[in-house]
Amino acid sequence: MSRVELVALIAMMFSTIAFSIDSMLPALPEIAAELTPEAPNRAQLILTAFIGGMGIGTFFTGPLSDAYGRKPVILYGSVVYIGAAIVAWQARSLELLLAARFVQGLGAAAPRVVAQAVIRDIFAGREMARIMSFVLIIFGIVPVLAPTIGAGLIAVAGWRAVFVAYVLFALGFAGWMALRLRETLPPDRRRPIRLSLLRAALAELLSLPSVVYATGVLTLCFGILFTTLSMVQPVYDITFGRADSFPYWFGAIAVLAGSASLLNAIFVMRLGMRRLITMALGLQITLSSAMLIATGVGVEGDAALYLFVAWQLGVFFQIGLCIGNLNALALEPVGHIAGMAASMINALGTVGAVVLAIPIGLAFDGTPLPLVIGVLVQAVLAFGLMLMLRRTERRAARAA
Repeated sequence: MSRVELVALIAMMFSTIAFSIDSMLPALPEIAAELTPEAPNRAQLILTAFIGGMGIGTFFTGPLSDAYGRKPVILYGSVVYIGAAIVAWQARSLELLLAARFVQGLGAAAPRVVAQAVIRDIFAGREMARIMSFVLIIFGIVPVLAPTIGAGLIAVAGWRAVFVAYVLFALGFAGWMALRLRETLPPDRRRPIRLSLLRAALAELLSLPSVVYATGVLTLCFGILFTTLSMVQPVYDITFGRADSFPYWFGAIAVLAGSASLLNAIFVMRLGMRRLITMALGLQITLSSAMLIATGVGVEGDAALYLFVAWQLGVFFQIGLCIGNLNALALEPVGHIAGMAASMINALGTVGAVVLAIPIGLAFDGTPLPLVIGVLVQAVLAFGLMLMLRRTERRAARAA
């Protein structure tokens, strides 16, 4: 397999998560009308159920791939993902749909996590970073296209057609990988799963204040992202009456927010991860406070829509500046268990964020107010944790 083909395959596996979330956004009104007309806000749970399953799956797929190899775990995860998509396609109740989406998230965790391990098996150092950069450039296209693809499928064949697309998508990358990618973890490098090692790694993570604070901030940043994703479509639909044009607004914002990764690459070496994260959260607090004031004084019409679009761009931009840096910050003192630590940190952050996002999403009242308040509160808490991390590190430096 050439490097170009490898990059394309890994990017496709990475894209499973974004495609499974963003393409569902235009389907929320139809799902609410068919399965939960008495409580339309509950339709948002199909997003958080998927994310919750993904978070729990993230905890296990890394260690499983270390024990049994990369390809089997991705293939079995794809089978789970496809089976759950078929159940969701046939679901006649919201409860069954939510259960299927949760299981689908469990399956999606395999390509999400193990694809990173495949790159790590083949490349190292700067070459690995270079390959990851190419993968992420391609991956960045998915949030732009997914809502439009979802809207097109819904217009032609209804919201259930989106789940057929998931089946075809997973069959595509799983078949491609099975036929073209060699197993990158030979048997002599595999490590058996031991609960004692998992417990020891978790205990070590919880004993390090810098890891605990960084994971807490990561959880809140994931919470900001998942809260926004679960509520943004109802805001465009119910608040502004722009359901038809929502995919285009979302795609344009995704394109502009993509520049955050480039800016982060430029400034992180100069400012450092901690300062950049703190500055991004401070900017988010300022923007969300301004949006809260504008909503409170009754700004209406196109002016309110444009303010919301600018605020949403600020949310996605802040996420782009924080998530990667927070992962690196949390892993900084645990390089000797980096793979297991990455699985645990992201699993804890994802599941914790879902717990935060669900009640905020269900509080939607036809206005952006619950969303803006939810994001503002989480940003303030994250900013406070970053200040506490800074003080803890200074005390530790003086003690040393």
